[in-house]
Amino acid sequence: MRLVQDPAEQTTAATDIILASVAFGGIFLLHFCLENKSELWRINIWSAAIGLIGLAAALGAAAHGLDLLPTIQNRIWLVLNMALALAVSLFVVGVVYDLWGYEASIRTLPLMLIAGLGFYLATLFYPGIFFLFVIYEALALSFAFCAYLFLAFTGEPGTGFMASGVMISIIAAGLQTRKSMVFMLVWKFDHNGIYHLVQTIGLLFLIAGLLEMTIFD
Repeated sequence: MRLVQDPAEQTTAATDIILASVAFGGIFLLHFCLENKSELWRINIWSAAIGLIGLAAALGAAAHGLDLLPTIQNRIWLVLNMALALAVSLFVVGVVYDLWGYEASIRTLPLMLIAGLGFYLATLFYPGIFFLFVIYEALALSFAFCAYLFLAFTGEPGTGFMASGVMISIIAAGLQTRKSMVFMLVWKFDHNGIYHLVQTIGLLFLIAGLLEMTIFD
């Protein structure tokens, strides 16, 4: 098994590893700092969402960084895209919990999982409508940003960090669509590498917000 020779792909794989490391490290930190067991459901939902982001990043590191057979490459992308679809769904469930509480999040969980899998399967069978999943993600992030902005104005601990993290994630998603974006900073970065770096910053804000919400709630 060989590494790819494209410098931009190598950098993309490296930034994927950074994103995955932050995601898995954040999950450990959230559970390590958990003292109030009533917050376990929130932490489990967010840990699952962040863990799926970490899984997608780890798979992305393999897809971008290794010279793989096309069949293996395709299978990796299938699992990666499903992980992202479910991460978005669980992200929404976490926001619903923070807005309306445990019962609302329990009712929302199966609906969002079905929606995430539905959008994933639709893009799988009809690749030309992938934009529908992009719209699904954009709506989820917009809902989350508005929710945490509202909660921040009410003085809820950690929600300022959460709103900032979501906004940075929206910016990261926008940057990823700029496929012509390339720059050199010691290494060569393309739109995917830039996306991973910005998304890592957004994830750090989200983890900081969750830690503050867990400790002070």
